[in-house]
Amino acid sequence: MGRVTERRRIVRIRDGVVSERPDTLVAEEPLELRLNGRRLAVTMRTPGDDFALATGFLVSEGVVAAAEEVRQVVYCAGATEDGGNTYNVVDVRLTEGVPVPDITLERNVYTTSSCGVCGKASLEAVRTTARWPPDEGSASPLTLAPETLSTLPDTLRSAQRVFERTGGLHAAALFTPDGDLLDVREDVGRHNAVDKLVGRALRQGLLPLAEAVLLVSGRASFELVQKAVMAGIPVLAAVSAPSSLAVELAEEAGMTLVGFLRGSSMNVYTGTHRVAGAGVQEPPVQPSAR
Repeated sequence: MGRVTERRRIVRIRDGVVSERPDTLVAEEPLELRLNGRRLAVTMRTPGDDFALATGFLVSEGVVAAAEEVRQVVYCAGATEDGGNTYNVVDVRLTEGVPVPDITLERNVYTTSSCGVCGKASLEAVRTTARWPPDEGSASPLTLAPETLSTLPDTLRSAQRVFERTGGLHAAALFTPDGDLLDVREDVGRHNAVDKLVGRALRQGLLPLAEAVLLVSGRASFELVQKAVMAGIPVLAAVSAPSSLAVELAEEAGMTLVGFLRGSSMNVYTGTHRVAGAGVQEPPVQPSAR
């Protein structure tokens, strides 16, 4: 199976001094996803947690929502011409009776690690397939203190073991409303890291994640909001900017979306009711001079 990192010799130039040294690179390999034996998609990913990635992707596509809906997940033997197993082809077999939308079987998609696979590229599609709208996921809606949100990026950064060695990975993490780290995954694609988190939660019977906060490195795209909505996550925070469509979907779904989360500074784009003190206060009216 492909390793998470690889070692390569490089030429390093620093302050005019040239030297040769080994460097650690993050591995990037294709993963072909199959559903009931049929080719579904190919994504570039960092090897590891491949079964979780595959099932998490199916959650985001609205195909499955519970562990019992998945009968088996296997690497495909005979993936090469000589019958060898590359460990780069995963087949998810659904439990008998679980419906499979035609659109997922008809799509043969190739995607880079930076963009992911967006099979529900419209607000209407997400609205009609989401099983756990964020506002309906808990009897008592989750609330967060800005002080708690501000601690999450440093906690995520300290948990990125492979990033420490390579500097070349995105990460996604789940937190409790009190800021306790629940799980963290790394990958060359931030969408893959989220799929790995969701897939692990699916297999542990934890969906919907109605009491969890999702933090992602980098920006918040439409696809990441989609994945959070489909997993029932009420709060998505990112260290960088969201896209306009991401904000639109988050607002439509009733999700709290936080961007530019850096230190004590952050922008709350939607769902301000979940962030304590986020209500905008009008400045006091100054008495008119007489």
